[in-house]
Amino acid sequence: MAKKLRVGVVFGGESGEHEVSLAGGASVLAAIDRERFEPVPIGITREGRWLVGGDPLRALAQEAARHALGEGGAEASVKQELAVRAGDQAGTTALQRMETSESLPPGLREKLDVVWIMLHGPRGEDGTIQGLLELAGVPYVGAGVLASAIGMDKGAMKDMFRAHGLPIVDYVLVKRHEWRRDPSAVERAVGEALGFPCFVKPANLGSSVGISKVKAPEDLPAALALAARHDRRILVERAVQGREVEVAVLGNDHPQASVPGEVCYAGEWYDYETKYGAGHTTFKVPAPLPPDVTRRVRELAVEAFRAVDCAGLARVDFFIEGESRVLVNEINTLPGFTATSAYPKLWEASGISYTELITRLIDLALEQR
Repeated sequence: MAKKLRVGVVFGGESGEHEVSLAGGASVLAAIDRERFEPVPIGITREGRWLVGGDPLRALAQEAARHALGEGGAEASVKQELAVRAGDQAGTTALQRMETSESLPPGLREKLDVVWIMLHGPRGEDGTIQGLLELAGVPYVGAGVLASAIGMDKGAMKDMFRAHGLPIVDYVLVKRHEWRRDPSAVERAVGEALGFPCFVKPANLGSSVGISKVKAPEDLPAALALAARHDRRILVERAVQGREVEVAVLGNDHPQASVPGEVCYAGEWYDYETKYGAGHTTFKVPAPLPPDVTRRVRELAVEAFRAVDCAGLARVDFFIEGESRVLVNEINTLPGFTATSAYPKLWEASGISYTELITRLIDLALEQR
């Protein structure tokens, strides 16, 4: 019988998407093919300490639930729900007990054949942990350092898409120090370039954290202040009135696109609670689009994947404005990966089950590295 490959599944992390990461890690650990792979759960606390051994998923899930309970705010209940869901799926054990550390624990790389990065946001999908694993010589699932960094920074991503001739939404990139030095000049420039409504986003966060929809000029300062608390680079873009469509991409040098899916929700926009709260969204797969639009979004998804030199997996999000105008919104090089997330659902509709998808991505990681 062939030796099982040891797969380190890294979850948690220091970003505001900690709970989302726990839910994804729990889902992968529950569904991975245990006849081929031996999963090794590896947790990272909010303070950046690595936990290996025992049951790091349950430990982090319990801590996250307590943290969300005391956090307050509109997102707290959803974060608590995600943490509880992850804790309910916990119960796996790692190879042996190791002390916590501030980086890849000593000796861990010799015990792993490949790493599945299930981290989101800064220090997860921005190229930093990818660089650490490159230095350690450990293969890992997903995009490399360059694609991860570009995909994480919405400003750099938009610049790259524009350089490759992809159709994108009009945008302005604002530096935090520029806005603090002369807020009226920045606010005036945004109004002149984009008008209202518009969206204000931290350049380097995902999962709708720190994002505001601005309907009038007087609401812009508060939105910029919120985004500036999360990042020194702020993206402001025109609000598009249209349908939201997503396409999953799988592969390395020869990527393939899934059937498209359409995100439908009752709220005004796709905020954190709408995205992760139970029952707030429906996902139509395949998306009810004309054949020529379906073909166009699938082609553009692969073009976006190649534009940032991605590998393994990515989800490319689109706006359909009017009847047929397709705009590339963004690429997510490390998309949500619970069994009910868009990326696995799109591939399920394209003929690849969740467990098979996990296996394919591990094989792609070994092929790429």
